[in-house]
Amino acid sequence: MICEKCGSEVETVKCVHCGQEVIRLGPHCYHCGKELHVHAEGETDNTDFDNRILCSDGACIGVINEHGICKVCGKPYTPEV
Repeated sequence: MICEKCGSEVETVKCVHCGQEVIRLGPHCYHCGKELHVHAEGETDNTDFDNRILCSDGACIGVINEHGICKVCGKPYTPEV
């Protein structure tokens, strides 16, 4: 699909719930509001909110990735002493 603002090609996906071809703007379909990605049989969401490490920058809302870097601001994690 071509973006009407910039004219470049944009990624689209067909919603498995409503069948509409939508631009991938986020995790949900903007026609029906349901999640675009449906987990396959046996696939789980590996988000573990109890064990996440929050960014050590007090002004940031990000979490630390597996490389020790904040996913939002990009700063390395510095543990409290």
